[in-house]
Amino acid sequence: MVERPFWIGLLLEALKKRPIVWLAGVRRSGKTSLCRMLSGVRYFDCELPSVRREVESESFWEGQKKQTVILDEIHRLSHPAEILKIAADHYPSIHVIATGSSTLAATTKFRDSLTGRKTRIWLTPANSLDSQVFGIGDFKKRLLLGGLPPFLLADQWDESAYQEWLDSFWSRDIQELFRLGNRSSFLKFFELLMAQSGGIFEAQKFASPCEVSRPTISNYLAVLETTLTAHVIRPYSKRLATEIVTAPKVFGFDTGFVSFAKGWTTLPNDHAGLLFEHWVLNEFHSVLQETSLNYWRDKAGHEIDFVWKRRGKPPVAIECKWHQDQFDDSSLRSFRHRHPEGENILITANQPGKRLIKKGPLEIIHLGPESVRDWIQSKY
Repeated sequence: MVERPFWIGLLLEALKKRPIVWLAGVRRSGKTSLCRMLSGVRYFDCELPSVRREVESESFWEGQKKQTVILDEIHRLSHPAEILKIAADHYPSIHVIATGSSTLAATTKFRDSLTGRKTRIWLTPANSLDSQVFGIGDFKKRLLLGGLPPFLLADQWDESAYQEWLDSFWSRDIQELFRLGNRSSFLKFFELLMAQSGGIFEAQKFASPCEVSRPTISNYLAVLETTLTAHVIRPYSKRLATEIVTAPKVFGFDTGFVSFAKGWTTLPNDHAGLLFEHWVLNEFHSVLQETSLNYWRDKAGHEIDFVWKRRGKPPVAIECKWHQDQFDDSSLRSFRHRHPEGENILITANQPGKRLIKKGPLEIIHLGPESVRDWIQSKY
C-alpha cells in the first residue's frame, strides 16, 4: 500500500478533536486501505457476520479501552449510531474511525444525532498530492482514468471495471440504503448525468429517456448528492436583474466515470478542458471538505467557472482552462463590474507554479495544478 500523507494527516488531526471520526467516500475511494495505514489501531470489518455479532455485544467496548478502533462498513450494523454514542459517552479513552460507502445521512439508521461527538472526513478521489505519491506523472492519465486508486493505478483503461463499480454501487449502496426499485431507470439517469456532467441541470430533460417522472429524477439526484457521487453547483448571485439565479450545474464525482459515460478511451486536448474543470473542483473539495463553490452566469452569456464564497470575505472568481491561450477575460471583467471586490484566479494545466498577471485593471493569480492545493490551504 502507498501511504497517503494528506489524508493520514487529516485523520490524525480529527482524532485529536472528537472521539468519533466518520470517514466518508464513495466505494473504492480507499477508505479501508487508508485505515490500515494507521499504526496502533484495531480493525473490525463489519461486512463479516461474526464481527457484527462481536461489535453489537454489550461487552465489546470493555475490551477496547485506550484504543483507536476502526469500524469499517459500519452501516451494516443494526444500530450503528447507538453503538457510536455508547463509545463516545461511556468510554472516553476510546477513539473510533467509522467508515461507510455513504454519508451518515444516507440511511435512517443514523437519524439519532451524533452532534458534538463526530468529525467527518470526506475522502475524495485522488488529489494532486495523491497523484504524486502514486507516481502518476501523466496528468492526462489522471483525468481519463479518474481518481479512485484501483482505476488510477491500472495499466490501462478498463471499461469492465467501471461497469462492475456501477453494479456494486447499485446493489450495495443504493438498494441497501435507499430501497429504490427501478434499477434500469436509476442507472440510466446516472450514466446520462455523467455524460452531461458540468452542464446546466434540468430534471425534465432526464425524465423521458429514464422513463420516470420529474419528481423521481429530483429524488435520484438527491440520492446521488447524499452518496457523494454528484455535486450540485448553484449560481452565485446578489439577485441582480442581469444574473442567472436558479439554474444549477451538476458535476459527476470523478473524471474517470465522466470519461466512461462519454465513451472516451483516450483524451485528446479538445476534451481535456472539461475534465480539468472537474479536477479543479475535486481539488477544492479535498482541501475544504465541503461543497462550498458556486458558479456565475449573466444573461449576456458571460460565465465564471467557480465562485468561492468565504464567510465575511469577498468572493473569489476562479477560471479553469486547459491552456492559458484559451482564457478570455471578458467574463471576469463582467463579473467584477457587478462584484468588484475579491481575488481573481486562473488555473491552467500548462502553468508551472504561480505567477501574477494583469489584464487591464484586473489582477489575476495564475496557478498551475501543483500550486492549487497550497493556494487553497493558504486562504482557507
